[in-house]
Amino acid sequence: MKVIISFFFFIMTINTFAQDNILSSDEKNDGWKLLFNGSDMNQWRNFKKQDINPKWQVKEGSMILTGKGGGDIMTKDQYENFDFRMEWKISEGGNSGIFILADEKGKKIYSHAPEIQILDNEKHSDRKKPNHRSGSLYDMITSPAESHKKAGEWNQVRIKLNKGQLQVWQNEVQTVDILIGSDKWNELVGKSKFKSWKGFAKTKKGHLGLQDHNDKVSFKNLKIKELK
Repeated sequence: MKVIISFFFFIMTINTFAQDNILSSDEKNDGWKLLFNGSDMNQWRNFKKQDINPKWQVKEGSMILTGKGGGDIMTKDQYENFDFRMEWKISEGGNSGIFILADEKGKKIYSHAPEIQILDNEKHSDRKKPNHRSGSLYDMITSPAESHKKAGEWNQVRIKLNKGQLQVWQNEVQTVDILIGSDKWNELVGKSKFKSWKGFAKTKKGHLGLQDHNDKVSFKNLKIKELK
C-alpha cells in the first residue's frame, strides 16, 4: 500500500510540474510571453553582468536562489508598459523582492527600482514595519493582511504598469494602485527611505528584477504581456 501511495504522489508531482511554465493557446494569441520555460534561465542575467551566478539554479520546474551570494538578477529585456505575472515561495524567515523599472546606472539594482516585497511575514524581522510585508510596495504602501500566506506556500503576484499607473495583486487581492510621479506618489516617497535617492523611479522603461537577500527563494510561471 505504501508503494502505491508513494507512486500516486510521484505522478501527482510530475503532473503539477508539467502544468507550470507554459502558455495556453489563448495566452499566446493574446501576446503573452514566458520569462522562464521551466528548464533554463536564458532570459535572465545578474545585475551589471552578462551571465548568471550558479547559485541561481533550475530545480523541479522552478528558478531557485539556493543560497547567499547568488546576486540580484534581472531580465535581459526592458519593459515600459506591461502585465507581469508570476509565483514565488519564500523559505522560513526569508526575505526577497521583485523590482520593476530597474536600470544599471546606480550601485545596486534597487537604487532606482521600486520593489514589491517578498517576505516571511511571521518570522522575518522586517515584518515589524507594515509596508515591508509581502505584496507591499516596499517602504511606501502596505499590503492587506488577506493577501498574505505562510512561508513555504506559493504566492501569486500580478504587477501591471500602464502609462505610469502601477497596480499590484497578491493572491488575487489588490495591494497597490498608484500613479508613479503623482502628488500621492511623491508624498509617499518623501516619507520613505527613498526620499534622498537620486533617480529613484524616474526610469520610464527598465528591467524586471529578482532579489538576493541571502535567503532561499523560488519562482515559477513568470510571464509577461507588453501593453500598447
